[in-house]
Amino acid sequence: MQADYVIVGAGSAGCAMAYRLSEAGHSVLVIEHGGTDAGPFIQMPGALSYPMNMKMYDWGYRTEPEPHLNNRRLAAPRGKVIGGSSSINGMVYVRGHARDFDHWRDEGATGWGYADVLPYYKRLENWTDAGHGGDPDWRGHDGPLHVTRGQMANPLTRAFIEAGSQAGYPVTPDYNGEQQEGFAPFEMTVHKGQRWSAANAYLKPALKSGKCDVIRGLAGRVVFEDGRAIGVEVTRKGRQEIIRANAEVILSASAFNSPKLLMLSGIGPAAHLSEHGIDVIADRPGVGANLQDHLEVYVQMAASQPVSLYKYWNLPGKALVGLTWLLGRTGPGATNQFESCGFIRSAAGVDYPDLQFHFLPIAVRYDGKAAAEGHGYQAHVGPMRSESRGHVTLNSADPAAPPKIFFNYMSCDSDWRDFRRAIRLTREVFAQDAFAPFSKHEIQPGADMQSDDQLDDFIREHAESAYHPCGTCRMGRADDPRSVVDPQGRVIGVEGLRVADSSVFPRIPNGNLNAPSIMVGEKMADHVLDRTLPADNAQAWIHPEWQTAQR
Repeated sequence: MQADYVIVGAGSAGCAMAYRLSEAGHSVLVIEHGGTDAGPFIQMPGALSYPMNMKMYDWGYRTEPEPHLNNRRLAAPRGKVIGGSSSINGMVYVRGHARDFDHWRDEGATGWGYADVLPYYKRLENWTDAGHGGDPDWRGHDGPLHVTRGQMANPLTRAFIEAGSQAGYPVTPDYNGEQQEGFAPFEMTVHKGQRWSAANAYLKPALKSGKCDVIRGLAGRVVFEDGRAIGVEVTRKGRQEIIRANAEVILSASAFNSPKLLMLSGIGPAAHLSEHGIDVIADRPGVGANLQDHLEVYVQMAASQPVSLYKYWNLPGKALVGLTWLLGRTGPGATNQFESCGFIRSAAGVDYPDLQFHFLPIAVRYDGKAAAEGHGYQAHVGPMRSESRGHVTLNSADPAAPPKIFFNYMSCDSDWRDFRRAIRLTREVFAQDAFAPFSKHEIQPGADMQSDDQLDDFIREHAESAYHPCGTCRMGRADDPRSVVDPQGRVIGVEGLRVADSSVFPRIPNGNLNAPSIMVGEKMADHVLDRTLPADNAQAWIHPEWQTAQR
């Protein structure tokens, strides 16, 4: 029960770390509380609304009452399964904008600028352009993670990109390449019709190497001797035992569970730890702070033609989709249905996109409930860089107790301004000629919801998390009191312990978080191995008139 490296969490970053460390010849043990990812609910991309709502695969966390959202408690799913959240997510692949990572660097995460992370994106990708265009020089072609584009068979999916163009926005051949800004085909982590999670891409090959193994159990705390992490206390089969690390312990347990584990282990805000009777090993006020997320609303339209995916939203339809997928990994079940998207700036003077659209050719919620109107379509939209910050704290010193999650959503005036703009700009796109053959009426917010106050009421009642939590073990300079880890991922104040997952993000990047989480796992593995890929100074596109034009 020991290895060179003990990794807590078989999620996006943890699987990538396990693969790279074992590939370099080290023994690795991965501790995962969840079980197998086998079965169609996870492996069939079209079934994505199921696993994130199943206790078997999800930690089942909820936020504290959010005061600016009518005191609602929002779902905060995280994967409790091999592959972590990459096994229950929407499979959307977005690297983030170059300026996101330059901001990380400028905030004290030295060596994490765009030039530093771009080589790692290329290393992890196995990109197939599917004939849609894009410059292959910006992409990776032989990495473990397959990235593909949908067939865009549904006319609504194509209409969304056309409508964006008609509204005056650019169409970009590859938002993950030189130019993010604009409307584009969406990319997904799907390979030959199957979800290509971090487990399929990284962990399963690592397990075959003989250098890596997975231990099922609940990690309770990191064990220290003389200020150095020497292992992890795990509860499994009703017994506590210590899994020992010869070299290092690495936490890749999510933006909720990594700070929780640090606090249970005596690393965090001293006063908070003392409240729970936990001996303080390192007083780090940043542990659990800086919590960020993307909040979004669905702007839903009823369709005038039966062209949406609603035709499958019944028992025979779902059975047909499932059977087609089981027999040949084809049909509607072989895609996540997020096949077109947009990245735009909310106003002149914003230097790079701060709004993202996920377009879906059906009017449906994340919990799988379809709109009563039947056929429809929707765009998920929300601000990418909210100024609101929340925190993760302990409910108790019991490792089995869930953490206390408080996002403090919509606590800044700028959030409300940006959200109203997001809804109005979405309506403008849906009003273009490309949607004229399909448009019937607006389901939500509803055509009568026009004033700022009406939109604010709608946001309070209907805004949902996009499930992109991050920032709670902030990476930065070792002398910055906000920092939890240094730019090599080492926890400040102790030895032999690192964090590698979305919790280390200094600020939330622009887009879905799975790709940057895997990139962090790839790059942190190189920091552990004391090596680094040479920088790539390719220059990303910025709108030449961003200071004076919104599009």
